[in-house]
Parts: sequence; C-alpha cells; structure tokens
Amino acid sequence: MIAAMDKRALLLFALVGLLFLGTGFLESWNTTLGIFNMALVSAIMALGVNMQWGYAGLFNVGVMGFVALGGLAAVLIGMPPVTAAWAAGGVQVLLALVLGAATIVAAILAYMKLPTGRLRAVVMIAILVLGFIVYRMVFDSGVALVEAVNPAAEGYLGGLGLPVLLAWPVGGVLAAGAAWVIGKTALGLRSDYLAIATLGVSEIIIAVLKNEDWLTRGVKNVTGIPRPVPYEVELQATAWFTDLAARLGADPVAMSSITVKLCYAALFIVVLLALIWFSEKAWNSPWGRMMRAIRDNEISAAAMGKDVKARHLQVFVLGSAVVGMAGAMMATLDSQLVPSSYQPLRFTFLVWVMVIVGGSGNNWGAVLGGFLIWWLWVMVEPLGSDALMMLTAGMAEGSWLREHLLASAAHMRLLTMGLVLLLVLRFSPRGLIPER
Repeated sequence: MIAAMDKRALLLFALVGLLFLGTGFLESWNTTLGIFNMALVSAIMALGVNMQWGYAGLFNVGVMGFVALGGLAAVLIGMPPVTAAWAAGGVQVLLALVLGAATIVAAILAYMKLPTGRLRAVVMIAILVLGFIVYRMVFDSGVALVEAVNPAAEGYLGGLGLPVLLAWPVGGVLAAGAAWVIGKTALGLRSDYLAIATLGVSEIIIAVLKNEDWLTRGVKNVTGIPRPVPYEVELQATAWFTDLAARLGADPVAMSSITVKLCYAALFIVVLLALIWFSEKAWNSPWGRMMRAIRDNEISAAAMGKDVKARHLQVFVLGSAVVGMAGAMMATLDSQLVPSSYQPLRFTFLVWVMVIVGGSGNNWGAVLGGFLIWWLWVMVEPLGSDALMMLTAGMAEGSWLREHLLASAAHMRLLTMGLVLLLVLRFSPRGLIPER
C-alpha cells in the first residue's frame, strides 16, 4: 500500500511538472519560472496551514495576516533606514512605543500585586488611561514629524539595512509571536472562536499596515526591497554573462531575467526542502503520533495525560511561523510591500484549497496542492479567454451572447477553484495524496 501511494504521488507530481513544462514551451520560460517561484512560496504557505489543520485540526482563517507580518519583516530588515525621518521624530516614536509597553506591564503588575477588589480595578484603569494619554501625546507628534519627511518617496522610518535573507526567519518570528497571543486567548475554546480570532487579528494587522505610514508607508507602498540575487541590469553589464549569452545565441535581456528567476527558485527550493524534511521528521516521531492522537480524540488524549491546549498552541505557533516566513519570501520576490494586496478572505481561501486538494495531513500533498492550485489560479483565466474566443469565433461581432461569454472569462479563476474543490471532495475526499 505504501509503495502504491508513493507511485501515485510521483505520478501526480510528474503531471503537475508537465503543466509547467507545457507552459514554458507554449508560452515562455520567463512566465513559467514566474509562476513556479510563486508556486514554491504557495507550497510553503500550504505546508504551514497543513501543520495547523492536518496535524491538529486547528481552523486558521487569518493566513494573510501572518503573510503580511512576513512582508513587514522584509521591510524592517532589508530596507535602509531613513536618516532624515529618524532625526525628525524617530526617537520620539520609539519612546512612545516604550511608554505604551510600560503602561501594559504596569497594569499587569498592578493586577498581580493588588488584592481583588475595587482598589485594584481603579488603579488598573487609572494606569491604562493615564498611560494611553501620555503615549498618544508622544506618539502622534513623533509620527507627524516622521511622515512629513519627503512623503512622496519616504515618510517612514525604513529598516535596519541588513541582508534581506535575515528577514525570512524574522518574518517567522513575528508571525509566531502574533500566533502565540491569539493562541493564548482563543485555543482551548471551540474551533469557531479560533476562526473568528484569527480572521479578526488578520484584519487588524492589515489595517495597521495600510494606515501607519511611519511604519510601512501605508497605501503608498514600500518599493525597492533589496534582493538576495543579482539584478538583471547588473548581469547584462557583466562581460562573462554577455559572452555566455552570445555563445548560447540567447537574448541577454531575456536570459538575465530567466537567470534571476532561477536564482530565486534555487533559494526557495532549499527552504522548501528543509521545511519538508523537518516536518516529515516531526510527523513520524512520537510527537507526531501524539498530535494525531490529540487531533482524532482530544478527550482520550487528555485522559492519557497529554496537555492538549499546550500542544495546540505549539503547533499553531509553528505553522504560523512557516506562513510568516513565506510572506517574507514573497515580499522579497516582489521587491515591494503592498498592504492593499493582502486580501484575507480571498487568498486565505486559496491556501485552504491547496491544502484540501493536495491532502490534509500529508506534507507532500500540501506541496502538490500549492503547485497545482497556483498554476490553475494564474493560467485558467488566459486559457479560458482563449477557449471562449474559439467558441464564439462563429458568432456575429457585437452579439450580446458573444460579449457576455467573453466578459465571463474574468470569472474563470473562481469557477475553476470551486469546480476542482468539488471534484476532489467527491472522488478523493481525503485529497489527491491522502494521509497514510
């Protein structure tokens, strides 16, 4: 049975590989590699969600919030600091953040030290109200000074100017921190409370990124995030590269673009393989057997002495860290942070389709789903448009039916996602590569 399952998985991966190869031959290799790189990032996102749902049955619908935190890490680590903004109000903003944190700590200490009663409530309220007023006074004036510095091109503090590869693990740490806060609050309750909490926090994170210009330039976006690979123009100006392109008879411009995409692909493949290796080791270890026992029957696992809430928190944090790392990789690939592009419900649904179609509880299934669903998401609309053009070729120009059919090509993506999901749930309800 295991051998048959392995053959099935290899066959499915080969078929998906043929889709990418066919795109390269029929379209262009630049297009194919662009899709392939985002498919690698999508596979890592699906792997993180599979850790939460496939391992522990945790329903996280705030995936895009953790992805956005990864993108924020790329800005905070990779972008150079804006010295004029720091000189104008950067220290004041940092001081305000320290005051806000100190207010929260003081309120917690008051809660812990004072006896239960009216005095404790009054003291806590006084600390929070007074601290909030002081925080806002310092913070608002500092933010105004920062955002007034060349707002068309800067208007924010920038980052640390470190190598952008460091942003990938930092993105995982930021997402893990947010997951820990959510988990401490919502885990242990019913699954619908966790779904509501993750969706709400995701919306809050994205709203902060859209509106706090001093941090991420808001809707003006952060562009020019440094790359871990060479720029195309740098390759085109290098003698050895132009000589190689001449020997191969290739256009240096097209070849430079393909080379950069291949470099990204190599980095992403290394990360994906490392995550799969660790995930497989964990899943096949005593820890993995414990997680399966908790997922399948929490009451029995708790009766055997397992701390269900602690294990749920652990796997929720781990899965969110993987998703946050994928978010940092995506921002690095795009070389920009666009907060308005993080649409929680739309793209969270897409990642969930990857996990369900690939096979919940199977790491390789999640990766397969990431590749297949992302290819469909990108290619279905142009393929559907071409198919409708052929279908309506014999109709009169300006015909209402022809215009209606051609206009419906824009909806082929969502139609295909729903159709694929329905077919898989009907004929292979455990996914294309089911959990063993």
